[in-house]
Formats: sequence, structure tokens, C-alpha cells
Amino acid sequence: MGAGSGRVRFGDYELDFASAKLFREGWPVKIQPQPLRVLSVLLERPGEIVSREQLRTHVWGDATFVEFDQGLNYCIRQIRLALRDGASQPGYIETLPKQGYRFIEKVTAIPDDAAPGEAIVAGQVDAAANENQLDERAVASAGAPTQKRLNWRAGLGVCAILALIGVAVWPSFRVRPALIRYTQLTDFTDSATAPALSPDGRILAFIRGDSSFLTADQVYVKALPNGEARCLTNDGRPKYGLAFSPDGFQIAYTVLQPPSFSTYSVSVLGGDSSLLLKNAAGLTWLDQNQLLFSEIRSGVHLGVVTGTVTRENLRDVYFPPHQRGMAHYAYASPDRKSALVVEMNGQGEWDTCKLIALEGQAQARATGPEGACTSAGWSPDGSWMYFTASVDGQSHLWRQRFPGGQPEQITFGPTEEEGIAVERDGRSLITSMGVHQSAIWIHDSNGQRSLSSEGEIVADISPPSFSADGETLYYLLRRQTAGSGPELWRMTVDTGRSEAVFPGISMLDYDVSADGREVVYSTAAPGGKSQLWLASTDGNAPAERIGGSGETTPHFGARGQILFRLTDGKANYLEQMNPDGSGRSKIVPYPIIEVQGISPRRRWVTAIVPYPEGKRL
Repeated sequence: MGAGSGRVRFGDYELDFASAKLFREGWPVKIQPQPLRVLSVLLERPGEIVSREQLRTHVWGDATFVEFDQGLNYCIRQIRLALRDGASQPGYIETLPKQGYRFIEKVTAIPDDAAPGEAIVAGQVDAAANENQLDERAVASAGAPTQKRLNWRAGLGVCAILALIGVAVWPSFRVRPALIRYTQLTDFTDSATAPALSPDGRILAFIRGDSSFLTADQVYVKALPNGEARCLTNDGRPKYGLAFSPDGFQIAYTVLQPPSFSTYSVSVLGGDSSLLLKNAAGLTWLDQNQLLFSEIRSGVHLGVVTGTVTRENLRDVYFPPHQRGMAHYAYASPDRKSALVVEMNGQGEWDTCKLIALEGQAQARATGPEGACTSAGWSPDGSWMYFTASVDGQSHLWRQRFPGGQPEQITFGPTEEEGIAVERDGRSLITSMGVHQSAIWIHDSNGQRSLSSEGEIVADISPPSFSADGETLYYLLRRQTAGSGPELWRMTVDTGRSEAVFPGISMLDYDVSADGREVVYSTAAPGGKSQLWLASTDGNAPAERIGGSGETTPHFGARGQILFRLTDGKANYLEQMNPDGSGRSKIVPYPIIEVQGISPRRRWVTAIVPYPEGKRL
């Protein structure tokens, strides 16, 4: 068969020689002209060995090409990426050392009257539906024909079982949540999180582990949808924020390297990681030269800047107003005029996402759902913004029309989603899906044993604590019902019997007095600042509110006074007051970032303090 006319089909693909277009299951596949010409020559001679010199003659002709070997290698690599093929176990192109290449898949001519892809994809999508929601066809094109596709409701039990071990999934969304379908992409005995997609949509990068933020787990890659996952890093430092370079050959990731963050990069083919940029977090590329990343101005004050890898043309874009604020991620819109910022607030908690302008001085504004936003993304045409956010204790996917639409929840149910990557055709998303499990383990002279709990143990701010006699264990627990907040529970260590101390009272953090008779705790006031309460552990008297100005992380002091953290809007301070709320004063005159803990005799407090204001790292 000759190039220049006709069409051929091989596997899930077909090539139109006349229009020089490659399709997969009816959908166009992006591939550069030169690699496409190499593929055309191989398809003309299926099953035959085509030497490198023959490829040079047919593709490059008499043109002088000094770096021919490197150019041909690049073309073969791009073809394999487009076909989702592997060099070690090829399905399409076999490499024969010192001989050349051979196309090993069956090639079939397509009749001239057949429409492109009609034998692969049947039916058309309503244009109005395609404009307003993600389409089910993305699942069909993303997954292999043999993959099992789970209906959201019918497959709920199976999804929950899979989610227990942690899986990354590729959902395609339609009008109603009941019609959401999932294609499983990873199958580990542990979790896969923090998905990132290469610019050509062929390679998925992720972190293998149960946390996507500041984790010592390693970075993996796999070709979509059925490639074998490979580990790229051997880096024990806390890391997060995966991002592909524009050419798709490098993956950048952030590591915590005190006193700041640094960005390292690693090749998608493997090898050692190398330092890309110091004092840089959440780095992404705006183009080949310009970077968008976060840097620390002073203390832990992390804001968004732009500049080159050598920090030329460095320009501040956005810094949170509070010096404890940390803008960890910035996701640029396709036109590079706006960005979605994922940040921590002055209390060190994930805040609502912010929409900022990358050009000009427009003020940042909250966007997305009113909850803890942990990741975001854009549709390829910039008309939709996507979010992963925790609302009422449940982390799910949301979307919102840009620039002025209302947030709409996409996923529901007992399973939760974390991380988001938008597929390049805009019809599907990649996210991690699972459920949280937690338990309390006791280690004593009798060994170690698990004490049962009736929900999720919340230990990120106020970890479980023993009473002074060691007989009672206090902890925050979120019940296994949607919208429930953390309650204070106590457990008798010997028997394992547990009970809620204040049923129905949702807390942010707490501290139990040395004699075990009182508890001081903070709560989130609806639409307002956090409040501080004092209550007796026996429940014989109602709790008393002793503060309502945004006090957090309370502790009992050595003299019975209440220590707490309070913000003035721009900085946090360590303060104290009497148990009745009177006698407020600063313990130290300088700002702090956060309270870490208090000594057993309550005479010392550990706290993190910022570097001098204005010192840039």
C-alpha cells in the first residue's frame, strides 16, 4: 500500500495518509509531522525490517541532517508516546539492534467510503450536552476494551473495596452523578495520589502513597491507560506538587528543604533527580522559559511569583495577606491571564481557592466551594474551573463556570477524591479515590493492640492525649456520617470502652486540664471567627464561652490560665487570659506562626516563629 492516499487501521488506531492525521477510536491523536512521516513509512511495510538508512531516505531525502540519529530516535520516541507503546514489550514497533525497526501489529486497509473511526466509535454526542458537561465517550477512549467499567451506584461496593487500598481513577462525568463511570488506572496494595498529566496526555505521574502533600513516598509514572507503573525517584525528603515540563520529558516536584522549599526535576525515563530552583514550591511552566511558582518571602509566608529558572524577570504576583498564609499551588489558565491558587490560611488550614490575575493588579477573590480547597485545574478552553475541596468533612470534586458561575458538586458518596488532572480533550478527569481509615493503637507491657473507634480519628491539629494518670485517652473523632464535625471522645485504656464527652459539639482543637476536670476547646462559628469554650468533663454544667475573636490552639497554663493563639489579621500572637476570659495579654511581644505543644508541667510552650520580616531566602 502506498503513502499519499488511503487509510489503514492497526489495533485501536487508524492513519489517514491523505490528510496526514492519526486517530485512536475515532479521536484525533496529536503527533508532530516528522514522527508521523516515519510512522507512515513503517505502516507501508508491516512485518518488514526498515533500516535507519531507509527511513532517512524516505523521510529526510537528500537534506543535510547532522544529528540524524538523535532526530530519528526522537521520532520513534514520539510515535511510541502517541501509540502508548513500550520499547521493552512493544505492541506496535519493534526495535532490531543494528538492523532497524519493524511494525509488528496487523495493518488493515479501510474502504474509501468508510467514515473515520466509524467502526470504532458509534453514535454522536449532542452538541449542547457536550458544551455543558463532560462526556461518557472519554471513558471509552481512555480505557482498553477489556477494562471493566463500573457504574457509580451499582459498583459502589466494589469501588469502596478498591478504595480501601487506594486507587487512581479516570472518571467521565455526565448530567447526573448516578451516571458517573470510572476506569481504574492503578492497582497497588497501597495508595496512588497527586495525579499529573503530561502535555500530550499520554503519561500519568503520581505519588505512590496515601498522602499527596509533604510525603516521603516516591514519584511514579505510567503510560495511559495500561502501561506498567515505574518508580522514578529515590528521595526520602517530604515532597509534593508534580508538574511536567512543556516537552513532557521532565517532571518537577517540590521538596521541603529547611528553611524553605526547593524544586527538583527528574526525567520521565528515570535517573537521578537534580536541583532545578531553590526557594521554589508548586512550580509549573507558563511556557518554555517562564515559570510560575511560590517562594518564601519571610518566615513561612509563601506567595506566587513568576520568573525564569535563573530568577530573571522575577515578579510578585500574589502573597496571602496573613504572614502565616502559604500559597502552595498556582494553576495557570490556558490563556495564561489568570490562575487558581490553593493556599493555607493564617491557622495553617487549607482555605478556599483564590482566583488571581497573572497580569495587572486585580485583587484576588475567593472562588470554588466554601471549603478546604486542596487542588484545582482548568478545562483546555478555559471555560471551566475544577476543584477538589473538603466541604462538611467530605472531599469531593467540584466545577464552576469561569469567570462568574456558581460552584457545582460533581462527585458524591462515602468515597472521597483527592487531586485533579484534566485530560487534554476536556472530557475526563483523573483523580485519586478512596476512603479514610484510622484506628488508635496502644503499646504497653502487654504488647500492642488496636482500640476500636467509631469513625475517623482527627489528629492533624490535636493528637490523642492521655490523662495525667494514664487511664483515659482523649481524641477527636469524626463520625461516619456526611457533614459531621470532629467531636471530643474519651476511651478507658484498660477496657477499650469509649464515649463522646460532649455529643454533637464539633471542635477544632482542645486541651484537658492536668486534673482532668476541665476541657478548653475552640469551635468554628458559622460565618464568623472561631470561639473559645471552657467546660467540665463530667458534663454537670453547660460550657461557657470565654472568647470569640478567633482564638485557636488553646492550652491550660501552669497557674490555670488559658494560653491560645490569636491573629490581628496579618500575624499570629501567643496570648493568655484568665479562665473567665478576663486579663488578656501577650505572652511574648513578637509574632508566632503556630503553637506546637506544651510541656508536661505546663511551664513551657513550643512555638514556631518567623524569620525577620523582609528577609528573602
